[in-house]
Amino acid sequence: MALELYLDLASQPCRAVYMFAKMNDIPFTFKKVSLMEGEHFGEEFGKISIIRKVPAMRDGDFCLAESIAIMLYLAEKFKTPESWYPADLQQRSRVIEFLSWQHLGLRMHASKVFWFKLLIPSILGRDVPQEKLDSLMEDVNHSMKIMEEKFLQDKPFIAGDHITLADMVAVTEIIQAVASGMEMFKDRPKLGAWYERVQAAIGAELFDDTHKILMGVKEVLKTLDPSKAQFFRTKCLKMIS
Repeated sequence: MALELYLDLASQPCRAVYMFAKMNDIPFTFKKVSLMEGEHFGEEFGKISIIRKVPAMRDGDFCLAESIAIMLYLAEKFKTPESWYPADLQQRSRVIEFLSWQHLGLRMHASKVFWFKLLIPSILGRDVPQEKLDSLMEDVNHSMKIMEEKFLQDKPFIAGDHITLADMVAVTEIIQAVASGMEMFKDRPKLGAWYERVQAAIGAELFDDTHKILMGVKEVLKTLDPSKAQFFRTKCLKMIS
């Protein structure tokens, strides 16, 4: 049985796994799991991952959840170039440091921008209260400051001279906020230059193709069956309550 990746490219961790596999010519079968239609709650997907989140992986009888665990598994199994997860102790530790920080330090805030500025207004037909937006922007600005001053400093990439798993994860999180219409790189030239380097390292064609669904999510929402959007409506209401 070919290795299977269960993905929805509207999800930033899924995009990181997808681009990593594509860039390293890792053979896999793409199994689409629509988050908007609640397919991750279906019986079949439950057999793959009891966590019921994407990405998920099945390699024969072996199933794995969590994007970082999946990428590390793929890197080891398919012997990808060492630069992705450096053997040098200090460089590898920098990658681990960022991947440990980003869950709450970056992902949580960038994801909220996407919900607050795009999904909630589109699904509920009303804006998020300004005080919630102002509080979120404080968190986002702090995260971007940490990205520049702590993780990038004067290096081309997070761990040094080459793109690593840290950069792959970071770019998929930050573009989530970009897709909502937020100017993430205004007055942040260092971060903007890093973003362009990561795009170039991934390749424009793969990068743009991977993010097509994300950039067109507003149009997708217009065609979504209301009965299938209930999960998102409920989550939207909880987030602004």
